[in-house]
Amino acid sequence: MTEQLCYEDVEPGDAITPLAVTVDRTQMFFFSAATYNGHRIHYDRDWATTVEGYDDVLVQGPLQSALLARALTDWIGGRGRLIRYSVQNRAVAYPGEELTFAGTVTAKRMDDGVGLVDVDIAGRRGDTVLMPGTATVALPRRDGA
Repeated sequence: MTEQLCYEDVEPGDAITPLAVTVDRTQMFFFSAATYNGHRIHYDRDWATTVEGYDDVLVQGPLQSALLARALTDWIGGRGRLIRYSVQNRAVAYPGEELTFAGTVTAKRMDDGVGLVDVDIAGRRGDTVLMPGTATVALPRRDGA
């Protein structure tokens, strides 16, 4: 078990611990089932390539968003809270590609006794940004306040 991240532990410029994931077709199938997403672009390769013009089926944008949120919540720990989260899906990802979800602290402030931390976040495939976004998290303070 890792130590809880606290407000005093972070400064602007700090990196969020990256989460690297290679999404496979099985994970995509279960995610589509769980979210009732029956769009053929996520499971029918012939449809995705011949009708839609992609190289393969596409990793769902909401799955990428969930993985990015997981990177954040893994980083903030059990006593941290995700306060605000906003992302945009800007590029496609295919199964079998390594995707990295991470971010950088941009600011921190106290608001009515709560330690808030702003973060620029992104899902990437190599140097390509697939999903940029921003988030605000609340972190516990070391003094317990």
